[in-house]
Amino acid sequence: MKNKILLLFIFALGLMASCTDNFEELNTDPKHPTSVPAEYLITNAQIELSDQISSTNVNNNIWKLVAQYWTETTYTDESNWDIVNRTIADYIFRNNYRVLKDLDDARTIVEAEEPVLDADKAVKQNKLYIIDLMQVYIYQRLVDIFGDIPYTEALDYENYTPVYDDAATIYADLIARTEAAFDGFDVAETSFGDADVYYNGDVALWKEFAGALLIKLGITIADYDAVLSKSAVNKGATNTFTSLSAGAYMPYVSSAPYNNPLYDDLVLSGRADFVAANTIVDKMLELNDGRISHYFELVDTIYVGGEYGHSSSSATNSHPCDAVYQPDFPGILLTYDEVLFYLAEAAARGGYTLSLSAEEYFNAAVTQSFLWWGASADDANDYLTENPYASYTNWKEAIGTQGWIAMYTRGLEGYNFFRRLDYPAFNMPPTPPDGVEDIPTRFTYPINEQTLNAANYQSASSAIGGDFMTTKLFWDKF
Repeated sequence: MKNKILLLFIFALGLMASCTDNFEELNTDPKHPTSVPAEYLITNAQIELSDQISSTNVNNNIWKLVAQYWTETTYTDESNWDIVNRTIADYIFRNNYRVLKDLDDARTIVEAEEPVLDADKAVKQNKLYIIDLMQVYIYQRLVDIFGDIPYTEALDYENYTPVYDDAATIYADLIARTEAAFDGFDVAETSFGDADVYYNGDVALWKEFAGALLIKLGITIADYDAVLSKSAVNKGATNTFTSLSAGAYMPYVSSAPYNNPLYDDLVLSGRADFVAANTIVDKMLELNDGRISHYFELVDTIYVGGEYGHSSSSATNSHPCDAVYQPDFPGILLTYDEVLFYLAEAAARGGYTLSLSAEEYFNAAVTQSFLWWGASADDANDYLTENPYASYTNWKEAIGTQGWIAMYTRGLEGYNFFRRLDYPAFNMPPTPPDGVEDIPTRFTYPINEQTLNAANYQSASSAIGGDFMTTKLFWDKF
């Protein structure tokens, strides 16, 4: 009898436990989990970031137009720098901060991990450094677009009116954060594994990325703070990209939803909104640049660029090349040729501790650009023989022009080469916004910030010299 009672008691306990488990399961929404693994947030952040950079949807990304690689066929507002009608600045602001917040949430989750083994501690720290580098990359873009931005208070969701931090101070902190990752990575250990779609968790490649980012940050402020610029570039150059394959790319695939958004914009939309701009076509024809066949398509037997900012016929002007129409065209964040152009610029400025001359870095950068686009090294050599480094008026023209050409499809980077070095010459469109009488040097702040964060917006506007498209950023000194 005692054994029967004991068995009944055990059965009852099991039934109660089962009911409790079932009750908890029924009250758990699998589509809205209470916690998300950091790996999920990292993957999503990387995809979202690349999508923002790659897209050419005029509602949210017009950098290929701003850099005068492309122009529009019918609706020409964006080629004339109208960023207000579609509230483009609001989209850029909102979506970059959304990715930053995802990364911040991932950081919180990783920081809560309690590793026991030394190897696990190293993996945890590697993850935190990767999160830092991704945030640095995004913050630099935001500063380069707007100037002063929310930074120290930016990611507190309970603070709807964050202060704007000084852009130069932000840059100094971004460099410090990147240096910490560069020095602190344990390349013998792993990180996020295949949840990291850029580098599959390869910490050695992330360290090279940190070096490249230091070079990019450092050279951008060369005219503002030469000492900090040299420190950052010199450190980054000791361990950075040495091949095109080491660059940071988003490996898009041929099917939705993980295809390049350019495919959606240019093919699935069924629209023909963009053609090559005469700014780049004319310059490439002038230089007899063989990359033009990899950038644009012929119109009958010639390359024709639409007059920038004017309505341009889709039928009679060159279209972007077939490569960028492919769904698996990679998202491009930071590449070897880009870094080589920065090193060429550092060598030309002088005072940096580098192993090659400006001309050697310049030649290597142009060659790598040719190779990236599928042209041959012989093509690059012929081009450099015809257009040697010494043939330009000065080093700014040489590096500015070739850096801009090489950044094709990477509009913000191409625009930055123009802003920093004042080459090549850009064209004025026919109907720029009122008061804009020269090429813009920044985007104005989002309309939402002007209304919902008015006091801090006014302070930031005053601090940078006015919220105008022609206000220069702190690093754009000349």
